[in-house]
Amino acid sequence: MKKTAFITGATSGIGRASAEKLAEAGFRIIVSARRTDKLEEFAGSLREKGYEVLTLTFDVRDREACRKAVENLPEDWSGIDLLVNNAGLALGLEPEYEGDFTDWDTMIDTNIKGLLNMTRFIVPGMVARDSGQVINIGSVAGDAAYGGGNVYCATKAAVKTITDGLRIDLAHTSVRVTNIKPGLVETDFSRVRFHGDSERAENVYKGIKPLTGDDIADVVVFAATAPAHVQIAEVLVLATHQGSGSVICRTE
Repeated sequence: MKKTAFITGATSGIGRASAEKLAEAGFRIIVSARRTDKLEEFAGSLREKGYEVLTLTFDVRDREACRKAVENLPEDWSGIDLLVNNAGLALGLEPEYEGDFTDWDTMIDTNIKGLLNMTRFIVPGMVARDSGQVINIGSVAGDAAYGGGNVYCATKAAVKTITDGLRIDLAHTSVRVTNIKPGLVETDFSRVRFHGDSERAENVYKGIKPLTGDDIADVVVFAATAPAHVQIAEVLVLATHQGSGSVICRTE
């Protein structure tokens, strides 16, 4: 029987690429996002290729919606083998003392609480079956702060420690836990960060060949398909001319 993967934030970027590549690798796919239209459009493209897909529209910030989504899964989809906590975002690049309270709340509620919500409702089933894996999409930003990154960096540092803590809590089981930390990836990330300012977003990637969503999805599949006794605990993935979260050599 095929394994089932649940991917949050699946309609764009790393989430979309991960869903596609996991489907190619033989997983059945549960994809979730906030917008039904984009979700169904994506699911339709996967079904056209013959993949099994289930869609769920909800916001990971809404704990009750997360609970209902998991508890009301069709019986034959309820045994989730892989949870990819991908939903997340950065908003703003202001100094901390000028930060926007709404942006802060959105990042904390999505990047930290949303990840915890999904983990709390799905992992108990994995423990009961003594089988499964959680892959959290962290960031190089979680290793060290950079100018203007303050709260976003803090949320990704939290993802690292939450992931490490979960791995420790599950060490007596066969459930594996992975933190994948991308560097500069060209997706909608910067456009969202700058509230739709496409020109400002494009400047982030000028002078360097950034990673793509597919590059990170390849790592997701690698970790998910490793032998059962192998736990890929943490992977840092940077563009070739990126030395850290704040060191980028623009050569082009």
